[in-house]
Amino acid sequence: MYQVKEAFYTLQGEGAQAGRASVFCRFSGCNLWSGRESDRATAKCTFCDTDFIGTDGVNGGKFSTAAALAKHIAALWPQSSNNATPYVVFTGGEPLLQLDVALIASLHSYGFEVAVETNGTLAPPAGIDWLCVSPKGNNPLAVTKGDELKLVFPQVDAPPEQFSGLGFSHFFLQPMDLAPLNQTTSTIVQATAYCMANPQWRLSLQMHKIAGFD
Repeated sequence: MYQVKEAFYTLQGEGAQAGRASVFCRFSGCNLWSGRESDRATAKCTFCDTDFIGTDGVNGGKFSTAAALAKHIAALWPQSSNNATPYVVFTGGEPLLQLDVALIASLHSYGFEVAVETNGTLAPPAGIDWLCVSPKGNNPLAVTKGDELKLVFPQVDAPPEQFSGLGFSHFFLQPMDLAPLNQTTSTIVQATAYCMANPQWRLSLQMHKIAGFD
């Protein structure tokens, strides 16, 4: 049984694939936080701003088989896009709690490239086409190589230097989104300065928030 909070067609807003048309599939559940505010202070990740509880979001639901969920996702991709490779991004919560070889194979049968955005604490199944790891605090990584490492910045217990020697093709700093707005502006300034001083790292801004799409 796959439990999906929401699924929708949009543009990828972050990282190396920013601007690419994508179907986003957000799984319910996470291994670092329950999603309840009452548990935030004691969670293994305390700064998440995403609602991943339940299956009540847009195009959310429970799917009993990989084939059923793959069909659901494929229906969200525009049928007129003959020259574009279909692309799905699994996120959460933590998508590797649910994503498996059967679902990846079912999506490949529709021609999809399969991307994952994970906190990196769980081993991924085989067949993923784009693997993005976003470390959270001092939680140990089970994934130390992949396509993209995207670090929310700053994190006191997760400095960029800790990850710079890992086997990823791309390294991004993403300024932490904080309220009020002037605090977020401050994290952008800090991340920009770090990237300029350490050019292995590139700046990732959340395009979907700037441009106003989901």
